[in-house]
Amino acid sequence: MSLTSPEVFSVEKRVAIAAVRRACLVTSTVFNQLVRDRTDTLKKEDESPVTVGDYAAQAVINTVLRNAFPKDPIVGEEGADALRQESNDRLRERVVSLATNALQEDLIDGESTQWGLGSHHEHSSEALLKAIDEGNDTGGPDKRMWTVDPIDGTKGFLRGGQYAVCLSLIVNGQVVLGVIGCPNIQIHPSTPDGGQGCIFVAVRGQGAFQVISNSITLSGTGAIKLPYFSSEKSYVLQSEEPKHTNIPLIKHVSDELHLTEWGMDSQAKYCCLARGEGAVYLRMPASTVGGKQPYEERIWDHAPGSILVEEAGGKITDSEGAPLRFGLGRGMGKNHGFVATVDEELHGRVISAIKRAQFTEDTKKTKDAP
Repeated sequence: MSLTSPEVFSVEKRVAIAAVRRACLVTSTVFNQLVRDRTDTLKKEDESPVTVGDYAAQAVINTVLRNAFPKDPIVGEEGADALRQESNDRLRERVVSLATNALQEDLIDGESTQWGLGSHHEHSSEALLKAIDEGNDTGGPDKRMWTVDPIDGTKGFLRGGQYAVCLSLIVNGQVVLGVIGCPNIQIHPSTPDGGQGCIFVAVRGQGAFQVISNSITLSGTGAIKLPYFSSEKSYVLQSEEPKHTNIPLIKHVSDELHLTEWGMDSQAKYCCLARGEGAVYLRMPASTVGGKQPYEERIWDHAPGSILVEEAGGKITDSEGAPLRFGLGRGMGKNHGFVATVDEELHGRVISAIKRAQFTEDTKKTKDAP
């Protein structure tokens, strides 16, 4: 059966949309009820904030995946060890309550009770903690596996900005399905007061789509197809967080191509690019000191967004023009940066501009060296 056949990965698509939709219900509830007092926040080793929403959303997604595809490994970001500590009893109770409520919501069209959904399913505390721990697979080239990022862009989430609930399916190192939920993104870019909250879906060979999500229904706005590049008021989408990318280098590239930088958290940047709100997405390794290696990007950081851009008609590679690698393990290997553009011609221009900017940056470092 051809990859372009609508039957291929049709069940996986339905499962992924259901998991992400319900996880978005969790994250929206957490923001509205818990985030403002900032009392339920932990710290990860990389010092980025982790909220109760991270754990509850991952519990929801992994529970759905485990019921639908019990043999599929999951590569995820969070583990439940911290929640098992006695000092975090209150946090654990909130995670269990939020995840249970989301899983027990009434079914909508396309969902199945066999995925652990609906009011008649009970979900114990230990079962949900085990679901969170399911995301410990090491990844690799010769397997079918899911990647989960329950809240990508936690800082954006905490300040009420852009964040994303991200899920992908990778088969033998190739991303074949990506679903990204963006509760705070505008439904129609040209109509700021037209509501917010979208789920973006892409299946290899079948195109990219945007659906509007809320607690009751899913309705579509149709296929996403990138327009031809226009140089008028076009944007380079980049990270809002300076620690995550080389902002001076991106500015150099933007200036050369007469583009404007637009800072945004999370894989929502990929979503905006896929529907033509920007021309380029750049993420370049941030400068390091003392011989420290740049952060190794994880496969869950880019797998859903990469297939969304490609299926919308765009192109994505590393900054040297090489394909992204999703079969190396949990990480993506040496970080050369990420370049996504709306079309092939612009992609080549961006790659060339990056090389010139890197040469200028390296030359300056050499001159400044003692």
